[in-house]
Amino acid sequence: MISSVSSLPRSAHRSRPEATPYVDLTRAEWSALREKTPLPLTAEEVEKLRGLGDVIDLDEVRDIYLPLSRLLNLYVKATDGLRGALNTFLGEQGSQSGTPFVIGVAGSVAVGKSTVARLLQALLSRWPEHPRVERVTTDGFLLPTKELEARGLMSRKGFPESYDRRALTRFVADIKAGKDEVTAPVYSHLIYDIVPGERLTVRRPDILIVEGLNVLQPALPGKDGRTRVGLADYFDFSVYVDARAEDIERWYLHRFHRLRETAFQNPSSYFRKYTQVSEDEALDYARTTWRTINKVNLLENVAPTRGRATLVVRKGPDHKVQRLSLRKL
Repeated sequence: MISSVSSLPRSAHRSRPEATPYVDLTRAEWSALREKTPLPLTAEEVEKLRGLGDVIDLDEVRDIYLPLSRLLNLYVKATDGLRGALNTFLGEQGSQSGTPFVIGVAGSVAVGKSTVARLLQALLSRWPEHPRVERVTTDGFLLPTKELEARGLMSRKGFPESYDRRALTRFVADIKAGKDEVTAPVYSHLIYDIVPGERLTVRRPDILIVEGLNVLQPALPGKDGRTRVGLADYFDFSVYVDARAEDIERWYLHRFHRLRETAFQNPSSYFRKYTQVSEDEALDYARTTWRTINKVNLLENVAPTRGRATLVVRKGPDHKVQRLSLRKL
């Protein structure tokens, strides 16, 4: 008698491979994909690019970010070819030439996404096909402090509702549309606020990198219930920088300690008050901030967008990348 599927042992059901849209790669497997891509950065340049508390060296750049720059270069070329095919079909030869390729970089506070974005900017700009690479952080689209206070959102700073999401999406949409010049507000970590009257200008880049906590958030439905176009809808490629929450907390506290010894000492710093108390008191504040704000935002808003990324980069406790997951086409 032939057994039915339902009568198979439970272990037989569990042995089936789980369906996934990703190809999982070890560090060694990923590193081998760089082929003969040359390393264009020196140790001194890498040191300038890494964030405070981040651990990165030439080996990390060679093993992780060189293969990624090669992959992105291939994506840019393929996207240009696909765009040409679409224009040919529509009878619009020559239109939308030079449309910028947009990359999103997402991840938690203190996970190292800013270092990733800066490294990608430096590496991608060395490819002759796309020398103009711009990088924009979503911090500039945070609501000003006065507005956050008026809305009771100061303790939610960094959460999706603390941003002018419409202005951010319009900014990227205008760049994607090929406008000659697009401007964005400027945020200062020193004063912890938008800088009045200061603007960042982006002029027709080959590649735009958009870095921020919530860049992979899906669009919210409008008041009429219709689905809107979201920021991530304009991305050609996206990277999510991942790590265990307990490791990120440790990195966050280490960075806070380093900032307390450096940037917080500036008389203009919003956080100077934490240099006027004991180190234990300052670190207690940092732990509370992590557990009541940053960790909550990570678990509720940031981490759930990981599955929307083209590439997930997973770090180990030492900040080194251990595994990567690349979305299949």
